[in-house]
Amino acid sequence: MTSRRVLSVVFAWLVLLAGLPVRAETPDAALAKLIDEARAAAAVPGACEQPGLDRLVRIYCDSKIRVGVREYYPLFGTREGQVRSGYDVDVAREIAQHLGVEPAFTRVNAASRIPLLADDKIDLTIATMGHNTQRDGQVRFIRPHYYRSETIIVGPKGLTIKDWPDIASRTICVTIGNNSNAQIVSHNARLMLFDEAGVLPDRLRDETCVLAAQDDSFFDYYFTDPAFAKAYDRKFGFAQLPWGMAVALTGSDRLARALDLMSQIFHRDGIFLEVAKQNRIGLGFLELERAVWNRPDCNTDTGSSDPGCILPALSAVLEPTPFAGQVTAFEAWLEKHTGISVQFPMFKTMPAWQLFKAGIANSLVLVVGALAATLLFAVVLGALQSSHSLLLRWPARALTIVLQSSPVVLTLVISAAVALALFPYSSAVAIGAAIVALGLMNGANAGQAIGEAMHTLQTERGGAPAPTFELFGRAVSRSATQIVSFLVNAAKGTPIASFIGAPELLSALTDITSFASGRASTYSLLLVFYVCVVMVVVWLCDKLRIWLERRQMVTA
Repeated sequence: MTSRRVLSVVFAWLVLLAGLPVRAETPDAALAKLIDEARAAAAVPGACEQPGLDRLVRIYCDSKIRVGVREYYPLFGTREGQVRSGYDVDVAREIAQHLGVEPAFTRVNAASRIPLLADDKIDLTIATMGHNTQRDGQVRFIRPHYYRSETIIVGPKGLTIKDWPDIASRTICVTIGNNSNAQIVSHNARLMLFDEAGVLPDRLRDETCVLAAQDDSFFDYYFTDPAFAKAYDRKFGFAQLPWGMAVALTGSDRLARALDLMSQIFHRDGIFLEVAKQNRIGLGFLELERAVWNRPDCNTDTGSSDPGCILPALSAVLEPTPFAGQVTAFEAWLEKHTGISVQFPMFKTMPAWQLFKAGIANSLVLVVGALAATLLFAVVLGALQSSHSLLLRWPARALTIVLQSSPVVLTLVISAAVALALFPYSSAVAIGAAIVALGLMNGANAGQAIGEAMHTLQTERGGAPAPTFELFGRAVSRSATQIVSFLVNAAKGTPIASFIGAPELLSALTDITSFASGRASTYSLLLVFYVCVVMVVVWLCDKLRIWLERRQMVTA
């Protein structure tokens, strides 16, 4: 064989070898290497005192991993005394064991689990958190996911709720921070907010809530109770999403990589599955994932970034408003030049913007209605208390005393109960009930002032002449200051209408903050709105007072 042929054969073999796939490293080997490197970095003298340590290195410096878990989420995270239990808690223990450190648990809920990561109060959160695209900008999710669920609506068995049209104008109890709240609000439902999911079943039982929305995994525990299953059922589900463990966006690269590899191994070897069996939760998703991560193409050190192996995050991007960009730019400009961080979520997404506009419109209707009702009841009750007829005067005085002695919330609730006994619930009915309640409360006081002024005028005339329109008009004019005072009080009291589900601005902003950040800015804007409204009411009422007083002077 000539040298030329030998070279050609060698070249051919090289070409063939170049085309052969190179076997990827196993997740086990990659994880062991990463852990060894982190341990070595932590063992360097003085290294643990250095700023900017990756959290994995710091975990070995401290010999513990700080994990945020829930304490009031049956089957996933509960606490009785010092004893913690649940799927999330046991997963955290498995992670700590594989790292060779101790777990240190911190209580979190839906609203605090992300801020605690950002504030470096915890290293890892395992807290029934759904992975959606919106949260990708807040935390770094671990892939593959460790569980999956969907949100379900639960209510009494006798209540017919089959789909979105059936929940319009109804109030649904939810927890703060759930992204599914935005979808509920977009179907014209009202929200009653709670910090912890664990109170929802109790609020269903005591009828504070007629409907509640939460993960199916949460309600699965309660449906194992025969009494609960007999009284309530699942209406419908939506927003299926994978659950993710999460670490902070910055300073956690090594930790995130180690947890990615560990999650692959836990799925492949059935560790997640065994922990789930011990905690009596659904196994369907975990069984499917075990099959995925035993596939040769996924069981590699790059499997956690392979789109063919991992699940996508739920797309939770809300439709932006046409001016969302300008609002974001203004927020950034304000923080840059003043150091004040503010957020205006009501101007950046269409669901929030629609809620905000409707809230303002309903609040203005409520204010105008409360003012009109206050004037009407003031005149009517004032006239009745000025009457010579005992049959008219004493019932009016008794009603005034009752209203003056009753808390405004109780009057509001009674008004709503009467309205709902006569009409099916709607936003208009709730607003109408609030207008009547506010009008009665303030009108009764103003009416008493008119009645007392009438009595004074009759006394000044040397007796008790029969009431006339002229005399009554003078009584109203003399009571101008008191009437104005109670008109202003009616305007200031309108936010309390949110207590009975009236969709005024406070209620709308509360709904917005249930799925968006920026609570402080949102409620500050609410304060500015009502300050402006009350200022306008005071100005108009002052004009009314001046007119009434001039009228008294003319007729005196």
